[in-house]
Amino acid sequence: MLVCPRCQFENPTANKFCQKCGTSLTYNTCPDCDSPVLFEQMHCQECGAIAGVMWWAIIVTNQPAPVDIHVPDNSLATVLHGYLDLQQRYQLLEPLPPPNELGEQQTKVLDCQPFQLSLLETLVLPQQTSEEMEFDFDRSAVEEDAEIKGWSESMDAMAVPAIAKPYVALRNQFYHALPAIHNAWQWNERSIFLVEDRSEFPFLMDFWCTEQPPLPLLQVLQWLYNMAELWEALAPWDCQQSLLVISNLRIDTDEETLCLQRLYPNPPDRTPTLQDLGCMWQAMFAESQKIHLKSISQILTDIDNKTLVSAEAVRSRIEAIAQALQPDLPNPNEEAPTEMNPDNGLSQPNNSQESDSATPTRIEPPSNAAGSTSEDSQFDNDEIPTIVLPMQLFNLEEIGRTDVGRQRDHNEDYFGIETQVTKVESPSGKTIHARNLYILCDGMGGHAGGEVASALAVDTVRKFFKEKWQETPFPNTGANRLPDVATLSQAVLLANQAIYDVNQQNARSGSGRMGTTLVMLLIYDTEVAVAHVGDSRLYRYTRKRGMEQITVDHEVGQREIQRGVDPEVAYARPDAYQLTQALGPRDEHFVKPDVQFFELNEDMLLLLCSDGLSDNDLLEKHWESHVQPLLSSQTNLDKGVSQLIELANRYNGHDNVTAIAIRAKVRPSLDHLR
Repeated sequence: MLVCPRCQFENPTANKFCQKCGTSLTYNTCPDCDSPVLFEQMHCQECGAIAGVMWWAIIVTNQPAPVDIHVPDNSLATVLHGYLDLQQRYQLLEPLPPPNELGEQQTKVLDCQPFQLSLLETLVLPQQTSEEMEFDFDRSAVEEDAEIKGWSESMDAMAVPAIAKPYVALRNQFYHALPAIHNAWQWNERSIFLVEDRSEFPFLMDFWCTEQPPLPLLQVLQWLYNMAELWEALAPWDCQQSLLVISNLRIDTDEETLCLQRLYPNPPDRTPTLQDLGCMWQAMFAESQKIHLKSISQILTDIDNKTLVSAEAVRSRIEAIAQALQPDLPNPNEEAPTEMNPDNGLSQPNNSQESDSATPTRIEPPSNAAGSTSEDSQFDNDEIPTIVLPMQLFNLEEIGRTDVGRQRDHNEDYFGIETQVTKVESPSGKTIHARNLYILCDGMGGHAGGEVASALAVDTVRKFFKEKWQETPFPNTGANRLPDVATLSQAVLLANQAIYDVNQQNARSGSGRMGTTLVMLLIYDTEVAVAHVGDSRLYRYTRKRGMEQITVDHEVGQREIQRGVDPEVAYARPDAYQLTQALGPRDEHFVKPDVQFFELNEDMLLLLCSDGLSDNDLLEKHWESHVQPLLSSQTNLDKGVSQLIELANRYNGHDNVTAIAIRAKVRPSLDHLR
């Protein structure tokens, strides 16, 4: 089966073109110049850029050869004619190196069938869900879980090497730290597995020692915290050795996060202890020649003398040091409690129009296998703090798309994006300041009325904020950055008045009165405001909290639920999905926009959409396949939104479909601590 790189459609292996979108399935596309590149070529013949798909291959000899038989180092490559596998998919780019002290050989390979799913991806990875990854790090609990045992047995039946299993089990929980696994198999007394190639990532110690200006202590504390967290996670899989190989510790320079090049199994004759990790940290501080606090020295001493005997205790101590370094900074985890409806999981908006924080519907990854399923437990698990740091925006991308759908002959949806971004670069990195406006409307009513209403609403709101907010210079730190509730509401009411006036002038009545829904989002650096009227929605996805519906639809069903009616009864009404308010049909006394504020305190994907995309719980059912990947910088946001539109047309298709996706990347703001 061939997976189209553009639309992700699964094609028969014999296809040369995607039968859905027509994309060629016979060559790669150069990321720099878009030239076609044969699968067997690593570099583009036009511009020389790397265009091939490469993996990091690790080959482990399971049984040593008899002493009287000489097995040359390149015997595998010789037998398989320069490939790692019998199918000649993974081509060696250079002769295999001799085995290292662990009896392993490591090298890069070129994937000559990059659109073909590997056997591991086909049979094992789809079974391994987020529920299995969120387990408490207890091997007995893992073995007792039927589903985890199911995929583990599948791996055993496929003769998947044991070292591949932790990659699969932890692949989402430690998305940044561990390389993605692509394939694994056993052949001729060898275990072979392929993972994401991180060989070009800089070494942690090189980055620590050479970065200018010098890294702040809080950044180093974050790395120590991450290592302690990984130590605990890798213990059930006997892979703590991965943190004791100094060359295995790498840095993702895009986000300055700690990551591992690969996993190393523990030595067969010895299980590493927390004291070994403490010794590693002592050596790292000595090599860095950086001054560190007495409190850090005390942690190292307490690990060595076994006063600290668990990774959890070490993490708690690191958190305390971090808090002492920044006592005046607010804790982003201290959010206002969210009032949730126990029957349907929908957050209930406050009676007032102002909300201090978003009150979302949570579409979470399933709870861990051994943990509690209570609401409090879910919040506790999501809000386990690392080190609290103020955040700054360093990358912001957005894309908007609209489509008429499969059953309409005209498009009543409309959207607008108005961005104002400045970029600041220095030796310490890149920071951007943004003052952006995103508006999405779904129009309705009369001949061409919907198109007029939605476009008029977008233009009115855009002009309002252009004058009131975006034309003035960026305010200094501490100034009011986002418009307040009154200003946001004023913009919505102006849009309502503009449409209402047209209705009155044209003497429209009943269903002929045009109107529109509206959802708008404002971003100022890491601050976000959202206002909405109707059933156009805002969703938010983060790795920590999963997928959340931020807005609550203004419709009869939701109104009844807020009055205490059982959700099943509320949505059994024939008018359950009828809007309770929209812009245009009535005057301002009947329009009360909901306004919310929240912060970009972690990497976030924000999705504004019309009901053509959200109907029939489409996003709730498909967020893992179509929304979650959009958070990665490696994913093309334009293509991802196009795939969302195609998904909506395939499963809904009865209405116009519109979406605006915003990918925000943040990192700790460390300037004031340097």
